[in-house]
Amino acid sequence: MTHHNTGIWSRVKDKLSHVAHGPVMLACLPALTLATYWLGGETSLMVLAIGLPVFFACFGLFSSFSVQPLLQDHLGGVLSPENFRTHVKDVFDRTNGSGLKSALMVLEIDEYKTLVATHGESAADAVVQRTSDRIGSTLRQRDTLSKIGDGRFAVCLNPIAQIDLESSLQLAGRVQAAIEEPISIGGMSVFISSSLGVCLRHRSPGSTAVDWMDAAANALEEAKVIAPGGIRVFSKDTVTEGYNYTDLQDEMAHALETGMIKAWFQPQVDTDTGRVSGFEALARWEHPVRGMVPPASFLPALEAAGLMQKLSKHMTEQALTALKSWDAAGLKIPCVGVNFASDELRDPGLVDRIRWDLERFGMTPDRLCIEVLETVMTDTPDDMVSRNIAALGELGCRIDLDDFGTGHASIASVRRFRVGRIKIDRSFVTHADHDPDQQKLIAAILTMAERLDLDTLAEGVETVGEHALLAQLGCGHVQGFGIGRPMPFKQTLDWVVAHEAKLQDAPEIGTHRS
Repeated sequence: MTHHNTGIWSRVKDKLSHVAHGPVMLACLPALTLATYWLGGETSLMVLAIGLPVFFACFGLFSSFSVQPLLQDHLGGVLSPENFRTHVKDVFDRTNGSGLKSALMVLEIDEYKTLVATHGESAADAVVQRTSDRIGSTLRQRDTLSKIGDGRFAVCLNPIAQIDLESSLQLAGRVQAAIEEPISIGGMSVFISSSLGVCLRHRSPGSTAVDWMDAAANALEEAKVIAPGGIRVFSKDTVTEGYNYTDLQDEMAHALETGMIKAWFQPQVDTDTGRVSGFEALARWEHPVRGMVPPASFLPALEAAGLMQKLSKHMTEQALTALKSWDAAGLKIPCVGVNFASDELRDPGLVDRIRWDLERFGMTPDRLCIEVLETVMTDTPDDMVSRNIAALGELGCRIDLDDFGTGHASIASVRRFRVGRIKIDRSFVTHADHDPDQQKLIAAILTMAERLDLDTLAEGVETVGEHALLAQLGCGHVQGFGIGRPMPFKQTLDWVVAHEAKLQDAPEIGTHRS
C-alpha cells in the first residue's frame, strides 16, 4: 500500500511540475494576480504572494525549477555533460517505482577521427553541429540531448508511461536516418553514419544513474563491434564492458600467449574477374568472459603496454599459417595483408624477422602484403620506419598504402617506398554511387594511381551500387561488408568455395589492368 501511494504521489507531482513549468502557468499568472486583487483587494493579493511559494515548496516543485535553467548549454540548446548527468540522475530517481519509463541513448559518429583527418577540424566541427541539430529535430519537446565527447552524443527520453523497446528502437532508427542525410561542407557532400546504444530505464544493471549511463555506453561499444551504423540494446547478456588501461595491460600478454587474440580475415575481390584477390588479417580479441572486445578498446592499450611488436609477430604468423592452409586446400589466394603501425616499423630487426618467417613457412615474399597507414609515411630518408618499409619492398613483399586520402604522403615517398597499391579510404567510398562529388574525387585518385602504375583497392564497400561504380571507374579491387565481413579462418574455406562457385559462368566486367 505504501509503495502504491508513493507511485500515485510521484505521478501527481510530475503532473503539477509540468503545469508549474509550462506556458499555462506563465499565461495565467497575470490574470490570477489581477483577479485576486479585484475580488479580495490588497489582503488577498498578499495571501497569494505568500501562499503560492509555500504551495511550490510543499509539493517540491522548486527543485525542478532550479535544475531546468541550468540544463541549457550556450550552444544551441545542447546540454553540457555535467548538466546532462544531473538531469539523468533526476530522471533515474523520478522513475524509481513511479510507473514512469525512460531510456538512454548513446550514439557516436562512425570513423570520426578519419572525418577530422580527411576534412579538417573546422569541417568536422560543422558536421558535429549539423548532427546535433538533426538529432534534436527528431526528439520530443522535453527529451534532452548532450554532446559528451568528440563525435559522441547522449539522449535521455522524458519519462512517460509508454516507453518500451519497440518505441525506443523506432526513435533510434529515425535519429540514424536523419544523421545519414548528406551534409554540405565547402561545396562538397559529406556522408556519415552513426552507431547507437540503448538502455531502457528498467533494464539498468545497477542502482545508480551512473550504472544506467554506463550500460548505454556499453551497448554502443557492442554496436561498434558488429558494424558501422549498428544499433544495440543493453541487456544483462551484453558482454562488452568498459575497461581501463591497467586492467587491459594485465590481461594483454596472457591473451596473446594463449591465442585469445586471433586473426580474422576479410576478403578482397578483383573487380575485373570477381575472384578473391586476397584477404586482410584483422586482430580480434575473443575474451572468455567479456566476449568479443572491440579493437578500438584494446589496441590503444596494447600500444600503451608496448605490445604492438608482439601483436605484429602474432598476426604475421597467423596470416602465413592461413596461406599455407589455403594452398593445401587447393584455394588460390594470392596474398594476405597485415597491418603494421609505427611502433612495429621502428623495430630494427623487423625485416630479418619477416624474411625468417617467410622461409619458415615456405612462402615467397609477394604472398605477404605489408599495410602501412598513409600517416606513417615520412620523407625522412634516415628514419628507421622509412628504411624498414623500403627494405620490405626490396625483399619482395607487397606494400599497400592504407587509408589513402586521410594523410599527407607525397608522391615522392610513394615511389621511394615501392608502394604497389593504394587503398582508398572508406570516407570517399560511402554513398559514392549517389554523390557526383565523391565520384570526381575517386576518379581523380584512380587517374593518379594509373599514371604512377599503382594498383588500387577501395575500402568500406557496402552496396552493389558502390561496387559497380568502382568497377566502372577502374578501381582494381574492393573490400567491405558488401563483399564479405571479417571472419575466423575456418569460415574462410567455405566462403571462398561458395564465392568461386557463383563465378563459374560469370563474364568478366572489363580489362582495365594489364
